[in-house]
Amino acid sequence: MTTVNAYAATEKNGKLAAFEYQLGELDAHDVDIAVEHCGICHSDLSMLENAWGMTTYPFVPGHEVVGTVAAMGTRVRDLAVGDRVGLGWHSGYCMTCDQCMGGDHNMCGTAGMTIVARHGGFSDRVRAQDASVMKLPEGLDAAAAGPLLCAGITVFNPLVQFDVPPTAHVGVIGIGGLGHLAVQFARAWGCHVTAITSRDSKRQEALDLGAHETIVSRNAEEVAAAAGRFDLLLSTVNVKLDWDAFMTTLKPRGRLHVLGAILEPLDLNSMPMLFGQHSVSGSPVGSPATIRKMLEFAARHGINPMTEHFPLSQVNEALDHLRAGKARFRIVLDV
Repeated sequence: MTTVNAYAATEKNGKLAAFEYQLGELDAHDVDIAVEHCGICHSDLSMLENAWGMTTYPFVPGHEVVGTVAAMGTRVRDLAVGDRVGLGWHSGYCMTCDQCMGGDHNMCGTAGMTIVARHGGFSDRVRAQDASVMKLPEGLDAAAAGPLLCAGITVFNPLVQFDVPPTAHVGVIGIGGLGHLAVQFARAWGCHVTAITSRDSKRQEALDLGAHETIVSRNAEEVAAAAGRFDLLLSTVNVKLDWDAFMTTLKPRGRLHVLGAILEPLDLNSMPMLFGQHSVSGSPVGSPATIRKMLEFAARHGINPMTEHFPLSQVNEALDHLRAGKARFRIVLDV
Protein backbone atom coordinates (compact mmCIF):
# COMPACT_ATOMS: atom_id res chain seq x y z
CA MET A 1 0.00 0.00 0.00
CA THR A 2 1.18 3.51 -0.86
CA THR A 3 0.04 6.56 1.10
CA VAL A 4 -0.86 9.56 -1.08
CA ASN A 5 -0.78 13.09 0.34
CA ALA A 6 -3.35 15.22 -1.46
CA TYR A 7 -5.69 18.18 -1.14
CA ALA A 8 -9.42 17.44 -1.26
CA ALA A 9 -12.80 19.13 -0.87
CA THR A 10 -15.41 17.24 1.16
CA GLU A 11 -18.42 19.18 -0.11
CA LYS A 12 -19.66 21.14 -3.11
CA ASN A 13 -17.59 24.28 -3.61
CA GLY A 14 -15.74 23.58 -0.37
CA LYS A 15 -12.23 24.60 0.53
CA LEU A 16 -9.50 22.06 -0.16
CA ALA A 17 -7.68 20.63 2.84
CA ALA A 18 -4.94 18.06 3.42
CA PHE A 19 -6.19 14.55 2.69
CA GLU A 20 -4.55 11.13 2.74
CA TYR A 21 -5.60 7.99 0.93
CA GLN A 22 -4.11 4.61 0.10
CA LEU A 23 -3.28 3.16 -3.30
CA GLY A 24 -3.61 -0.61 -3.58
CA GLU A 25 -1.47 -2.98 -5.60
CA LEU A 26 -0.57 -1.97 -9.13
CA ASP A 27 -2.49 -3.62 -11.94
CA ALA A 28 -0.48 -4.85 -14.91
CA HIS A 29 -0.97 -1.66 -16.96
CA ASP A 30 -0.92 0.85 -14.09
CA VAL A 31 1.60 3.67 -13.79
CA ASP A 32 2.20 5.66 -10.60
CA ILE A 33 3.39 9.22 -11.21
CA ALA A 34 5.32 11.17 -8.59
CA VAL A 35 3.74 14.58 -9.21
CA GLU A 36 6.05 17.57 -9.72
CA HIS A 37 3.59 20.06 -11.19
CA CYS A 38 -0.15 20.12 -11.82
CA GLY A 39 -2.06 22.75 -13.77
CA ILE A 40 -5.40 24.15 -12.65
CA CYS A 41 -8.05 24.06 -15.37
CA HIS A 42 -11.47 25.71 -15.30
CA SER A 43 -12.81 22.14 -15.46
CA ASP A 44 -11.38 21.60 -11.98
CA LEU A 45 -13.53 24.50 -10.77
CA SER A 46 -16.58 23.12 -12.56
CA MET A 47 -16.05 19.74 -10.93
CA LEU A 48 -15.49 21.33 -7.52
CA GLU A 49 -18.85 23.09 -7.95
CA ASN A 50 -20.45 19.87 -9.29
CA ALA A 51 -21.60 21.96 -12.25
CA TRP A 52 -21.77 18.84 -14.43
CA GLY A 53 -23.47 16.63 -11.86
CA MET A 54 -20.79 13.95 -11.73
CA THR A 55 -18.53 14.93 -8.81
CA THR A 56 -17.99 12.60 -5.87
CA TYR A 57 -16.56 13.75 -2.55
CA PRO A 58 -13.96 13.80 -1.13
CA PHE A 59 -12.82 15.34 -4.39
CA VAL A 60 -9.15 15.71 -5.37
CA PRO A 61 -8.88 17.89 -8.52
CA GLY A 62 -6.02 18.01 -10.99
CA HIS A 63 -5.76 16.62 -14.53
CA GLU A 64 -2.79 18.50 -15.99
CA VAL A 65 -0.10 16.43 -14.33
CA VAL A 66 3.64 16.44 -14.93
CA GLY A 67 5.95 14.20 -12.92
CA THR A 68 8.16 11.14 -13.06
CA VAL A 69 7.29 7.47 -13.18
CA ALA A 70 7.56 6.15 -9.61
CA ALA A 71 6.28 2.61 -10.17
CA MET A 72 4.56 0.62 -12.89
CA GLY A 73 2.82 -2.66 -13.56
CA THR A 74 4.34 -5.74 -15.14
CA ARG A 75 2.78 -5.17 -18.60
CA VAL A 76 3.96 -1.58 -19.07
CA ARG A 77 6.43 -1.61 -21.96
CA ASP A 78 7.11 1.92 -23.24
CA LEU A 79 8.00 3.64 -19.97
CA ALA A 80 10.68 3.31 -17.32
CA VAL A 81 10.93 4.37 -13.71
CA GLY A 82 12.27 7.93 -13.66
CA ASP A 83 10.84 8.97 -17.04
CA ARG A 84 9.26 12.43 -17.02
CA VAL A 85 5.66 12.04 -18.12
CA GLY A 86 2.33 13.84 -18.39
CA LEU A 87 -1.27 12.88 -17.67
CA GLY A 88 -4.36 14.73 -18.87
CA TRP A 89 -8.15 14.45 -18.68
CA HIS A 90 -8.30 10.71 -19.35
CA SER A 91 -6.76 8.19 -16.98
CA GLY A 92 -7.50 5.09 -19.06
CA TYR A 93 -9.55 3.54 -21.86
CA CYS A 94 -11.38 0.25 -22.42
CA MET A 95 -9.08 -0.50 -25.41
CA THR A 96 -11.69 -2.79 -27.05
CA CYS A 97 -14.59 -0.60 -28.27
CA ASP A 98 -14.85 0.57 -31.88
CA GLN A 99 -13.64 4.04 -30.89
CA CYS A 100 -10.50 2.75 -29.15
CA MET A 101 -9.81 0.21 -31.89
CA GLY A 102 -10.20 2.99 -34.46
CA GLY A 103 -7.76 5.31 -32.70
CA ASP A 104 -10.40 7.62 -31.22
CA HIS A 105 -9.75 6.76 -27.58
CA ASN A 106 -11.00 10.18 -26.47
CA MET A 107 -14.46 9.10 -27.68
CA CYS A 108 -14.45 5.86 -25.65
CA GLY A 109 -17.77 5.60 -23.84
CA THR A 110 -16.22 4.04 -20.74
CA ALA A 111 -12.93 5.97 -20.65
CA GLY A 112 -11.67 6.71 -17.17
CA MET A 113 -11.45 10.41 -16.32
CA THR A 114 -8.63 11.53 -14.06
CA ILE A 115 -10.87 13.51 -11.68
CA VAL A 116 -14.19 11.66 -12.05
CA ALA A 117 -14.83 8.91 -9.48
CA ARG A 118 -11.12 8.88 -8.68
CA HIS A 119 -8.48 11.16 -7.18
CA GLY A 120 -6.51 13.58 -9.33
CA GLY A 121 -3.18 15.37 -9.36
CA PHE A 122 -3.46 17.89 -6.54
CA SER A 123 -1.29 15.42 -4.67
CA ASP A 124 2.18 13.94 -4.49
CA ARG A 125 1.20 10.84 -6.48
CA VAL A 126 -1.44 9.84 -9.02
CA ARG A 127 -2.16 6.53 -10.74
CA ALA A 128 -3.31 5.99 -14.34
CA GLN A 129 -3.35 3.41 -17.13
CA ASP A 130 -0.20 3.35 -19.25
CA ALA A 131 -2.05 4.24 -22.48
CA SER A 132 -2.96 7.63 -21.01
CA VAL A 133 0.51 8.46 -19.64
CA MET A 134 2.64 10.41 -22.11
CA LYS A 135 6.43 10.61 -22.06
CA LEU A 136 7.42 14.26 -22.45
CA PRO A 137 9.76 15.05 -25.34
CA GLU A 138 13.02 16.87 -24.83
CA GLY A 139 12.68 20.62 -25.15
CA LEU A 140 9.49 21.10 -23.18
CA ASP A 141 9.64 23.08 -19.95
CA ALA A 142 8.32 20.54 -17.44
CA ALA A 143 7.25 23.25 -15.01
CA ALA A 144 4.96 24.83 -17.63
CA ALA A 145 3.97 21.80 -19.71
CA GLY A 146 1.00 20.61 -17.61
CA PRO A 147 -1.64 22.79 -19.34
CA LEU A 148 -0.67 21.26 -22.69
CA LEU A 149 -2.20 17.98 -21.47
CA CYS A 150 -5.69 19.55 -21.38
CA ALA A 151 -5.87 23.05 -22.86
CA GLY A 152 -3.16 22.32 -25.41
CA ILE A 153 -4.64 19.13 -26.81
CA THR A 154 -8.15 20.64 -26.75
CA VAL A 155 -7.15 23.37 -29.23
CA PHE A 156 -4.67 21.24 -31.22
CA ASN A 157 -7.06 18.35 -31.86
CA PRO A 158 -9.30 20.21 -34.38
CA LEU A 159 -6.29 21.05 -36.55
CA VAL A 160 -5.63 17.32 -36.91
CA GLN A 161 -9.26 16.16 -36.85
CA PHE A 162 -10.33 18.40 -39.76
CA ASP A 163 -7.08 18.25 -41.74
CA VAL A 164 -6.81 22.02 -41.56
CA PRO A 165 -4.45 23.16 -44.34
CA PRO A 166 -1.72 25.74 -43.68
CA THR A 167 -3.49 28.04 -46.15
CA ALA A 168 -6.56 28.25 -43.89
CA HIS A 169 -7.68 31.45 -42.20
CA VAL A 170 -8.42 30.62 -38.56
CA GLY A 171 -10.19 32.83 -36.06
CA VAL A 172 -9.76 32.25 -32.32
CA ILE A 173 -12.59 33.55 -30.12
CA GLY A 174 -11.34 34.32 -26.62
CA ILE A 175 -7.68 34.91 -25.78
CA GLY A 176 -7.46 33.21 -22.40
CA GLY A 177 -6.36 29.84 -21.06
CA LEU A 178 -7.36 27.97 -24.23
CA GLY A 179 -7.19 30.80 -26.72
CA HIS A 180 -3.61 31.89 -26.05
CA LEU A 181 -2.52 28.35 -26.96
CA ALA A 182 -4.86 28.13 -29.96
CA VAL A 183 -3.26 31.26 -31.44
CA GLN A 184 0.23 29.79 -31.03
CA PHE A 185 -0.67 26.38 -32.47
CA ALA A 186 -2.58 27.77 -35.47
CA ARG A 187 0.23 30.20 -36.28
CA ALA A 188 2.87 27.45 -36.09
CA TRP A 189 0.58 25.23 -38.22
CA GLY A 190 1.00 27.83 -40.95
CA CYS A 191 -2.47 29.39 -40.82
CA HIS A 192 -3.38 33.06 -41.01
CA VAL A 193 -4.65 33.74 -37.50
CA THR A 194 -7.10 36.36 -36.26
CA ALA A 195 -7.51 36.76 -32.53
CA ILE A 196 -11.05 37.75 -31.50
CA THR A 197 -11.22 39.30 -28.05
CA SER A 198 -13.80 41.28 -26.10
CA ARG A 199 -11.22 43.79 -24.90
CA ASP A 200 -9.20 46.29 -26.87
CA SER A 201 -6.48 45.99 -24.21
CA LYS A 202 -5.71 42.44 -25.37
CA ARG A 203 -4.90 43.35 -28.97
CA GLN A 204 -1.13 43.71 -28.50
CA GLU A 205 -0.96 40.62 -26.31
CA ALA A 206 -2.66 38.59 -29.05
CA LEU A 207 -0.27 39.93 -31.67
CA ASP A 208 2.69 39.07 -29.44
CA LEU A 209 1.37 35.50 -29.19
CA GLY A 210 1.45 35.21 -32.98
CA ALA A 211 -1.88 36.50 -34.27
CA HIS A 212 -1.65 38.28 -37.62
CA GLU A 213 -4.57 40.57 -36.80
CA THR A 214 -7.23 41.15 -34.17
CA ILE A 215 -10.96 41.85 -33.88
CA VAL A 216 -12.72 43.26 -30.83
CA SER A 217 -15.96 41.27 -30.63
CA ARG A 218 -17.88 44.13 -28.98
CA ASN A 219 -17.21 46.30 -32.01
CA ALA A 220 -20.03 45.42 -34.43
CA GLU A 221 -18.29 47.18 -37.31
CA GLU A 222 -15.13 45.10 -36.91
CA VAL A 223 -17.14 41.87 -36.81
CA ALA A 224 -19.17 42.91 -39.86
CA ALA A 225 -15.97 43.76 -41.76
CA ALA A 226 -14.82 40.14 -41.30
CA ALA A 227 -17.77 38.71 -43.28
CA GLY A 228 -16.78 35.61 -45.25
CA ARG A 229 -13.22 35.55 -43.89
CA PHE A 230 -12.73 32.35 -41.87
CA ASP A 231 -12.34 28.71 -42.82
CA LEU A 232 -12.41 27.77 -39.14
CA LEU A 233 -13.54 29.59 -36.03
CA LEU A 234 -12.35 28.10 -32.74
CA SER A 235 -14.51 29.25 -29.85
CA THR A 236 -12.64 28.91 -26.57
CA VAL A 237 -15.08 30.83 -24.35
CA ASN A 238 -17.66 29.42 -21.93
CA VAL A 239 -20.20 32.22 -22.22
CA LYS A 240 -23.07 32.91 -24.62
CA LEU A 241 -22.23 35.17 -27.58
CA ASP A 242 -24.02 36.47 -30.67
CA TRP A 243 -23.37 33.28 -32.61
CA ASP A 244 -25.29 34.41 -35.71
CA ALA A 245 -22.94 37.38 -36.02
CA PHE A 246 -19.94 35.06 -35.90
CA MET A 247 -21.47 32.68 -38.43
CA THR A 248 -21.47 35.52 -40.98
CA THR A 249 -17.67 35.62 -40.74
CA LEU A 250 -17.35 32.08 -42.13
CA LYS A 251 -16.42 31.33 -45.71
CA PRO A 252 -18.64 28.91 -47.66
CA ARG A 253 -18.20 25.48 -46.01
CA GLY A 254 -16.63 27.22 -43.02
CA ARG A 255 -16.90 25.74 -39.55
CA LEU A 256 -17.59 27.07 -36.05
CA HIS A 257 -15.94 24.65 -33.64
CA VAL A 258 -16.84 24.91 -29.97
CA LEU A 259 -14.15 24.08 -27.40
CA GLY A 260 -15.37 25.99 -24.32
CA ALA A 261 -17.99 24.29 -22.15
CA ILE A 262 -21.00 26.52 -22.87
CA LEU A 263 -23.97 25.30 -20.81
CA GLU A 264 -26.56 27.40 -22.67
CA PRO A 265 -28.03 26.41 -26.08
CA LEU A 266 -26.44 27.84 -29.21
CA ASP A 267 -29.05 30.09 -30.85
CA LEU A 268 -28.45 29.90 -34.61
CA ASN A 269 -30.37 30.99 -37.69
CA SER A 270 -30.42 27.98 -39.97
CA MET A 271 -30.90 29.80 -43.31
CA PRO A 272 -27.37 31.28 -43.56
CA MET A 273 -26.03 27.87 -42.54
CA LEU A 274 -27.93 26.22 -45.38
CA PHE A 275 -26.84 28.67 -48.07
CA GLY A 276 -23.23 28.78 -46.83
CA GLN A 277 -23.07 25.04 -46.10
CA HIS A 278 -21.64 25.93 -42.71
CA SER A 279 -20.90 23.45 -39.94
CA VAL A 280 -21.04 23.70 -36.16
CA SER A 281 -19.14 21.14 -34.14
CA GLY A 282 -17.25 20.45 -30.92
CA SER A 283 -14.63 18.04 -29.62
CA PRO A 284 -13.15 16.71 -26.38
CA VAL A 285 -9.35 16.69 -25.84
CA GLY A 286 -7.68 14.12 -28.13
CA SER A 287 -6.49 10.56 -28.52
CA PRO A 288 -3.17 9.36 -27.09
CA ALA A 289 -1.62 9.45 -30.56
CA THR A 290 -2.76 13.03 -31.12
CA ILE A 291 -1.52 14.06 -27.67
CA ARG A 292 1.91 12.70 -28.57
CA LYS A 293 1.84 14.65 -31.85
CA MET A 294 0.81 17.78 -29.99
CA LEU A 295 3.65 17.46 -27.47
CA GLU A 296 6.20 16.88 -30.24
CA PHE A 297 4.80 19.81 -32.23
CA ALA A 298 4.95 22.08 -29.18
CA ALA A 299 8.55 21.10 -28.46
CA ARG A 300 9.56 21.61 -32.09
CA HIS A 301 7.98 25.05 -32.38
CA GLY A 302 8.69 26.32 -28.88
CA ILE A 303 5.03 26.55 -27.88
CA ASN A 304 4.65 26.97 -24.14
CA PRO A 305 1.67 27.90 -21.99
CA MET A 306 2.03 31.22 -20.19
CA THR A 307 1.84 30.20 -16.55
CA GLU A 308 1.65 31.54 -13.01
CA HIS A 309 2.87 29.29 -10.20
CA PHE A 310 1.66 28.59 -6.67
CA PRO A 311 2.94 25.97 -4.22
CA LEU A 312 0.47 23.12 -3.71
CA SER A 313 0.00 24.28 -0.11
CA GLN A 314 -1.59 27.49 -1.49
CA VAL A 315 -4.12 25.65 -3.65
CA ASN A 316 -7.10 27.60 -2.29
CA GLU A 317 -5.43 30.92 -3.04
CA ALA A 318 -4.68 29.66 -6.55
CA LEU A 319 -8.32 28.64 -7.08
CA ASP A 320 -9.49 32.05 -5.89
CA HIS A 321 -7.08 33.66 -8.36
CA LEU A 322 -8.69 31.66 -11.16
CA ARG A 323 -12.24 32.39 -9.98
CA ALA A 324 -11.47 36.10 -10.01
CA GLY A 325 -10.41 35.91 -13.66
CA LYS A 326 -6.89 37.04 -12.84
CA ALA A 327 -4.96 34.07 -14.32
CA ARG A 328 -2.55 35.00 -17.14
CA PHE A 329 -3.05 32.54 -18.64
CA ARG A 330 -2.77 29.20 -16.83
CA ILE A 331 -2.05 28.43 -13.17
CA VAL A 332 0.31 25.62 -12.18
CA LEU A 333 0.72 24.14 -8.71
CA ASP A 334 4.26 23.11 -7.81
CA VAL A 335 4.49 20.07 -5.54
